[in-house]
Amino acid sequence: GDVLVTSAEYDFVGCSFGGRFYSLEDTWHPDLGEPFGVMHCVMCHCEPQRSRRGKVFGKVSCRNMKQDCPDPTCDDPVLLPGHCCKTCPKGNAQMQTCECVSVFLQMVNKWKHSPAFLESDFVAVLTGVTDSWLPSSSGVARARFTLARTSLTFSITFQRMNRPSLITFLDSDGNTAFEFRVPQADTDMICGVWKNLPKSHLRQLEAEQLRVSMTTADNKKEEIQGKIIKHRALFAETFSAILTSDEVHSGMGGIAMLTLSDTENNLHFILILQGLVPHGTSVKVPVRVKLLYRQHLLREIQANISADDPDFAEVLADLNSRELFWLSRGQLQISVETEGQNSRQISGYISGKRSCDTLQSVMSSGSALTPGKTGGVGSAVFTLHHNGSLDFQVLVAGLSSAVVGMTIEMKPRRRSKRSVLYDITADFSATEERGSGRALGSCGRVEARHIHMLLQNELFINIATAEQQESELRGQIRMLPYNGLDARQTELPVPLAGQFVSPPVRTGAAGHAWVSVDEQCHLHYEIVVNGLSKSEDTSVSAHLHGLAEIGEMDDSSTNHKRLLTGFYGQQAQGVLKDISVELLRHLDEGTAYIQVSTKMNPRGEIRGRIHVPNSCELGSRGEVVEEAEFDDLVFVRDPAELRKDPHTCFFEGEHHAHGSQWTPQYNTCFTCTCQKKTVICDPVICPALSCPHTIQPEDQCCPICDGCYFEGDQKMHAPGTTWHPFVPPFGYIKCAVCTCKGSTGEVHCEKLTCPPLTCSRPIRRNPSDCCKECPAEDTPPLEDDEMMQADGTRHCKFGNNYYQNSEHWHPRVPLVGEMKCITCWCDVSLSSLYFKFLLRTF
Repeated sequence: GDVLVTSAEYDFVGCSFGGRFYSLEDTWHPDLGEPFGVMHCVMCHCEPQRSRRGKVFGKVSCRNMKQDCPDPTCDDPVLLPGHCCKTCPKGNAQMQTCECVSVFLQMVNKWKHSPAFLESDFVAVLTGVTDSWLPSSSGVARARFTLARTSLTFSITFQRMNRPSLITFLDSDGNTAFEFRVPQADTDMICGVWKNLPKSHLRQLEAEQLRVSMTTADNKKEEIQGKIIKHRALFAETFSAILTSDEVHSGMGGIAMLTLSDTENNLHFILILQGLVPHGTSVKVPVRVKLLYRQHLLREIQANISADDPDFAEVLADLNSRELFWLSRGQLQISVETEGQNSRQISGYISGKRSCDTLQSVMSSGSALTPGKTGGVGSAVFTLHHNGSLDFQVLVAGLSSAVVGMTIEMKPRRRSKRSVLYDITADFSATEERGSGRALGSCGRVEARHIHMLLQNELFINIATAEQQESELRGQIRMLPYNGLDARQTELPVPLAGQFVSPPVRTGAAGHAWVSVDEQCHLHYEIVVNGLSKSEDTSVSAHLHGLAEIGEMDDSSTNHKRLLTGFYGQQAQGVLKDISVELLRHLDEGTAYIQVSTKMNPRGEIRGRIHVPNSCELGSRGEVVEEAEFDDLVFVRDPAELRKDPHTCFFEGEHHAHGSQWTPQYNTCFTCTCQKKTVICDPVICPALSCPHTIQPEDQCCPICDGCYFEGDQKMHAPGTTWHPFVPPFGYIKCAVCTCKGSTGEVHCEKLTCPPLTCSRPIRRNPSDCCKECPAEDTPPLEDDEMMQADGTRHCKFGNNYYQNSEHWHPRVPLVGEMKCITCWCDVSLSSLYFKFLLRTF
């Protein structure tokens, strides 16, 4: 009964509660409005569910947390404003902690570890290794991992060490499970992916038995290492800090994961510490957690930690405007210090969460405040820096009129009242093409609350035009999880619009795509769409929203048009390995396109022109399928066996064996094949027609000629017409009549029957006549042209030679010689030389 939710389904569904939309896994305190306000003792959760038909939807589940409140240890507990549980008064009024934080984290932990989620997040704190043969390092790194099916992506940031050259994953026995060679770069961020984890390593990952190590290749030969663990706070984190020590080779370090409350300026945080308490120390060690600004103490918390349980959670209540400002600028410092004579300290600056994920947005007219169908597109990519500045690159195309406004906004509380946060219209520049342009700039003063909302996918970008002054295009700014595609780090996406389709399509959908070609000439793609209406979604199938295709800009040729994948949500990605040389050339020259087709627009709903420079003159160098492997798998038909086969393809709700072919449901004029989990669909190749008039039958994929085509004269004949056949080298044969049957397009030929004659010496009045007549007087002998007539003499002429009745021969063709695959013979009784010659030749 587990609900498994794919990433595409996960992005597309959610819950509606109190006039607001929540994504799957979101948690919140319900706001009942006046006079009740926010219910702090009630926690709601958007849980994923799956219907009987397999459709994923969100269900709101709310729980009263008051029953889980711990019993206060004092005689006179107090209930603080905005809190659920009563707490004991503390001396420092600025540092009120909320004991329902533990209740909140327990509930989050329960929900996050539910089997309903297919993706899992892990974290590791990497510090210096004291028992390694390498020198202990002062470096500290924070690694975040996301498991999607059998691929583990990771984002790693590090401090106080040079850029590592090697990342090593170690199993429970300390053996190397996977190595990742770190590419050279000038940043402190490392992005990578471990694909196809074996089941044994998946089990060890879930059991928190894997470790990760980073080593440098410089003269220092430093190594840091840490344990990969699950953590309940990762999904809500919007701010973070890496905690390091000023001591050399101390082996100490830690991370802080922080987030703001949804409705109040409370800063929740969780610390994971390493090496601060010596190993083997079983007693609790008192520590002080300080919040600093330029070494000035702002707040302080006292707590106890041990070597076995070195992490804890707290909340800083009611941050003032100055603290929020410093938080947004990355100027707040969090410090953890042990008490006593030999105190040890680690600290770090708090900034917006950093990862290899991509902040992006697709703007469509279907998502505008007043939805429409203009066929335009907007594409935006954002970069959040540690000092709180937000860089943006926005491109728009296919708009109905000039851009008059470009803003970053919150979700409007009312339809008529927009909540504009930042106006970036001044950075927009129109291009020569009508309805197109781009904006390049930076928002230098993004507030802490807005950074939190940005990283929680709660902000939007809106485009207003002269004709649609409120909103022509609109899109949600979403964090796109890293999946190993390097093009996202260096390239801007290609915009996909209905206006780019040939002919243009007025649609409410839009999209953008990243496309790259690797050293093996394999094509990697990732597509994000927005604005597909529900009617268009369901018109294809229960879950299939559209089809991604790639082809050449020349619409007259479909030989190199390829199906990439089906859309089951707002995002699609994959790898295409067997690409033709012609298509690779078009990619290199910028004359290729990528498009998304739907049932409503099978020839393209949105499209974009792509230019991917490559040096693949010989085509893609894909893996060669061994013949034995192909033979073993192609005949597997049992559904249970197909599901177990690792090479099976799943397409349109069915499993297909490797090597099998079938006609897809979405378009019967395509033929699909399964090649090692990859579905490749090619259009049916239609023969070239020489006839001037063609028709397209509804039940056929290719057009046909409007009439009959006869091989003898190589001409089209109208339906119902009759003619004498033309047969080389004899010319027209008047002793036969052919008829075009228009209903079937077939040609039917029959030999003419001559009437019986009573005279003893009949004659042929004209050499081209088929039958003889009785003359009034005797006539001269027959000429050579009469040899092939219906009542000619008993011999046959072929070319310049005469043949007796029943004689066989192979014809000779100039410049070719004797045609031994063709046999002719003379049959004067039926004049069958023509018919048999025609049969054997064609």
